[in-house]
Amino acid sequence: MTYRVDIDENLCNSYGNCVVAAPEIFDLDDETNIAVVQPGHPADDEALREAAADCPARAITLQRVGP
Repeated sequence: MTYRVDIDENLCNSYGNCVVAAPEIFDLDDETNIAVVQPGHPADDEALREAAADCPARAITLQRVGP
């Protein structure tokens, strides 16, 4: 299953829970300290869902885009 990952920069408070849950997918931007998706990240459904669920600000949303 493939997901589109959206991060609401207005909601992100730089807690870093997403980075802890899925460091191969998420990182914090060096300048803004806002969560970003790593380019070419692996499509690990479980890690994406865990990272979104662990975000206390609910800044990460996932939309299924494929089978």
